[in-house]
This record gives sequence, structure tokens and C-alpha cells, in this order.
Amino acid sequence: MRQITRLPWDLLKETFGWLVLYEARNKVALASSARRLHRFERAEVARLAATLPTPRHAAPSALVATVIATHRRPESLLAAVRSALAQTITDQVVMVVDDGAGLPALPDDPRLFAVSLSRNTGVAGVVRNVGIGLTRSRFVAFLDDDNLWEPDHLQQALTALVPFGPEGVYTALRRVLPDGSEKDVLSVPFDRRRAAREAFLDTNAFVARRNRDLHFSRLRRTPEVLPREDWELIHRYSRRHPVVHLPVATVRYLVNPDSYYSAWDRPPAPTG
Repeated sequence: MRQITRLPWDLLKETFGWLVLYEARNKVALASSARRLHRFERAEVARLAATLPTPRHAAPSALVATVIATHRRPESLLAAVRSALAQTITDQVVMVVDDGAGLPALPDDPRLFAVSLSRNTGVAGVVRNVGIGLTRSRFVAFLDDDNLWEPDHLQQALTALVPFGPEGVYTALRRVLPDGSEKDVLSVPFDRRRAAREAFLDTNAFVARRNRDLHFSRLRRTPEVLPREDWELIHRYSRRHPVVHLPVATVRYLVNPDSYYSAWDRPPAPTG
């Protein structure tokens, strides 16, 4: 009798994983905002492409494009940009995309490009998608404006990806507290079934082969909306493209202990 009276929602979460179920609900509830933002994204790519300081406004190209999304973090952005430019892989273009707040002065480097959206979207996926759309490369990497890479981050990832490796790779995260001390190292082998129940995927550590599946969700996700864009991208990408984990800590990820969603494995409060 206990099994018969068990809540259907609990059975569904046990079968499919709470992250998958919550994302399915997000797509229904937030679909209208995603359609509007997709139109805005396409228009911004066209507008900003015409402003790039390249011959005939061609998209900057390299072996790997690094997309850095930013919004009102000038000091940490500068540190993130420097860590991207300091990579041992030099065949790289770095595209900084500001979410409508304005850009600080950045290093003078021919590999670095920076643009600002015409208005603030508050949607990290749209900001990153604009960066993808403004570049041409065989591979794409992502770095947020409050995190840093070790100098060999791209080297480690690309060694695993070429020439006949998987389609996507993510390394381990060295999670650090605001005072600079180490919290832990997050290193979880890729398992799609496990990823349906645990939010251990983060795009700061992710490098992938460019294809039509490499784009972020455009849903407007407030801090209360879980899962995040990072999880959605890698989980969806891995449906058609092999993804592996490298147990090497190449990312310094800033953790805010007071943030609700920095506790990655905590599900939202159950409803229904």
C-alpha cells in the first residue's frame, strides 16, 4: 500500500532525475521569453559583426574561441581576460561580451575582441551565444568574468579533443572562497545518468567542438530557476556528442558561500 500511495512526482524524479524534470518544466513555463530573446540574439550578432575591427567585418577566427560573458565586474573581468590570454595555446581568439553595462579598458592584444549588447538581458545564455555567433573556430571554450584558468587549461582540453578524441571535454574545478582559500576540488567523471540527478557540470571547465548543438538555453533563469544554463548545455550536448572528464584542476572557480545555487547538488523545494 505504501508504494501505491507514493507521490507521482517522487516516482518521476527517481526515474528520470530531478534536473531533467525541472528543465522540462522550465521549457514549458519560460518558452515565450526564450523566443523573444532568440530574435534579439540574432539581431545583436548581425549588428555587432558589422562593428568588429576585422577585414570586411569577418568573424575573428582561430583554432579555439574563448567566450567571456561579463556584467559590471571590471576588476575580475580584467583578471579573467589575462588568464585567457596567458594560455599556452596561442591559436586563440578571445571574445568578451558585455551584457549591456559597458566595458572597462582591456589589454591591447590582437587576439582580444570586446562588444557590448544594446541592452541588458540578464540571461547568461544569450550573452554567451552572441560570443559564439561572433567567432569562427574549430573549438569553443567558456570563461565567466569572476573565474580564472590555469595556463594549461586549453592545452589539456585540446590534447584530449584532437585529432580523434571526444566532442567535448571538461576538467576539474578548484573551488575557492572569496578570501582566496581553497574549498575543494570538484572532479566528477562524466555519467549522463548521474548528471540527471547531480549538478556537477560547469561550462568554465568545458571545451567543445563547434557544431549546431553548441548553444546555450535562452530561457530567462532567475536565481531560483534550476538547473542553470551550464548544466543544460553540457547535458544536451552529450546526447549526440561524446563528452569526457579530465581529472586535472585547470579552473579556479569562485564560490559564494551565501549563494543558494552555489550548493550545486541541492534540488529546489519539491512542488506538486
